[in-house]
Amino acid sequence: MANDLSTPLTGRRRRNAARSGRFHFPLARLLFIVIFLIIGGVALRLVLVEDPNGGRPSQEVAITSTRDTNSVANSAASRPATITADPGQVPANGSVIAVPPPTSSNPGTGTGQIPDRFGALPDLSEETSAGTIPRMSGTGLTPFAAYRRPASGAVEGAAPMIAVVVTGLGINEQGSLEAIDQLPDEVTLAFAPYGRSLSNSVAAARTAGHEVMLEVPLEPFDYPQNDPGPHTILTGEAPRANLEKLFWLMARFGGYFGIINNMGARFTASAADMAPIMEEFGARGLGYLDDGSSNRSVAAQLATANRVPFGRASQVIDANPARASILSALASLETQAMETGSAIGIVSALPISVQAVSEWARELDAKGIVLVPASALMK
Repeated sequence: MANDLSTPLTGRRRRNAARSGRFHFPLARLLFIVIFLIIGGVALRLVLVEDPNGGRPSQEVAITSTRDTNSVANSAASRPATITADPGQVPANGSVIAVPPPTSSNPGTGTGQIPDRFGALPDLSEETSAGTIPRMSGTGLTPFAAYRRPASGAVEGAAPMIAVVVTGLGINEQGSLEAIDQLPDEVTLAFAPYGRSLSNSVAAARTAGHEVMLEVPLEPFDYPQNDPGPHTILTGEAPRANLEKLFWLMARFGGYFGIINNMGARFTASAADMAPIMEEFGARGLGYLDDGSSNRSVAAQLATANRVPFGRASQVIDANPARASILSALASLETQAMETGSAIGIVSALPISVQAVSEWARELDAKGIVLVPASALMK
């Protein structure tokens, strides 16, 4: 007993375990050793064995090409690719030609392209957040050259010429279609950007052979008491804001060769505000026709600086919308054409105005005066 009390505790535990017949196996140590050996073995394999697959099973399989089994692809590949320039847009002599307005029997004449519902050509269209707007093509073809109605070369300069522009079309579809049917093809038609049926009206005008213009609302002196409509381009606004309005207006329809102002006496008198707008017209190859309502307009100077085809109307034919007054204004237009060689008149799309102009145009040949599209008098 004395020996047990004096023996160290470890020794006593061993003797007690021996007496009871149990033996404590060092399991934790063995597990630690096994884990160490596994980790060591993996590390040695990574160091000593070059296996890009990391031990994953792999098998080499022969791949047979199916290239020759596609007869359509083989047929296309066996023929050399040929790119042919469109002679309608890139003539052999390098010049740019005018493209006549499309007709129902010959859409896209001269270009080899299929125009959209307005008669606009893909190469002369640019997609923007506001919609599709006109642009100059990569070959130098302009909307002014492509969408204008060509005047006879033999006629130009040989006789006094008069152009008539009918404005305010597109708001009333039925009235617009009736005007298109009544008016001679040489009459230029200007459409407001607010009509709900512009697609039908503009397409009908282009199909009938008329050249068309877009009316752009510009700020008058008494704005907003006299408001030309939504998205009116204003003085004093940032150029970017006005250009965004312009793009929205330009995207309402296509196939037009130029722009005509709707009101705008204040805006056209401000060179700082008008300059970015005219610069945009020049960059996109559009013409600009001043309605002649303001003697303070700087449009002519800015058009020259930006190489914009320009014209200015000399008279509003139906300022007094009565038949006698309209005929008197047309007679005054004839006198001006006889004296200066040409004249441009503006008339609204009122039924009485359309009827009077239609009847008057039939008698021009007998007077030795030629009715021409407005584009023919825009320099």
